[in-house]
Amino acid sequence: MSLKDPNVTRPGARKRVAIVIANATVSTTTGWPVGFWWSELTHPYHVFTEVGYEVAVFSPDGGQCVADAMSDPGDASGYSRSDLISQGFIHTPALRSLIDDTRPVSELDPADFDAIVVAGGQAPMFTFEQATTLQQVFVRFYEAGKIAAALCHGTAILAFARLSAGEYLAAGKTVTGFANVEEDFADNAVWSYGLPARDRHVVPWRIEDRLKAIGANYVQAGLWRGFAVRDGNLITGQQNFSGEETARAVVAALGR
Repeated sequence: MSLKDPNVTRPGARKRVAIVIANATVSTTTGWPVGFWWSELTHPYHVFTEVGYEVAVFSPDGGQCVADAMSDPGDASGYSRSDLISQGFIHTPALRSLIDDTRPVSELDPADFDAIVVAGGQAPMFTFEQATTLQQVFVRFYEAGKIAAALCHGTAILAFARLSAGEYLAAGKTVTGFANVEEDFADNAVWSYGLPARDRHVVPWRIEDRLKAIGANYVQAGLWRGFAVRDGNLITGQQNFSGEETARAVVAALGR
């Protein structure tokens, strides 16, 4: 890789990645508390630190963040019980503390980092439309030729991020994100909680539909299959099982 490559932003320096997780909110569709998804923070964090990158954790508003309950390996649902990487992260005080006092994205200067990764969870579907500073920072990374990545419902950022010229950043780009077939699965699952038929939707809109509507070339690998795609310096991951694939695509783009 040439030093003239725009992705080599700080030649000779240790690579730095900013991971953005969502602040907590309450779902308007289910009434449940929602936040970020553990594996979408912990799996990329593990990949990046394993290759020697520095990682900093941000959120749109800063402060303490809360994860979606089912993403916790210790949750009674047992949904994520096999996620040993998240289990280790959660039970390592120095790492767990990273989500207790995140820095706001208003303090995130793209000049100080080589890449941004926006993690998902359910909260982005309810909060990212209003997260205008995050939208602007994501675009600044992209327009500077740096890696701009988003994962799972974190790809909600692409439904709102517009380039300086006004067009959607994702228009004409090949991208992925939480698939309709996965939303169908999730919607069917909430029936067991006794929600009224009108409320049997986990999220208020769908990533796949919205990205197609703004002119992106949306692709996916099938139900719950780990998958990430790179189009230039834009990288996207399909869902919560795609954290490692997304992170390794970032590493392949940046080098070590």
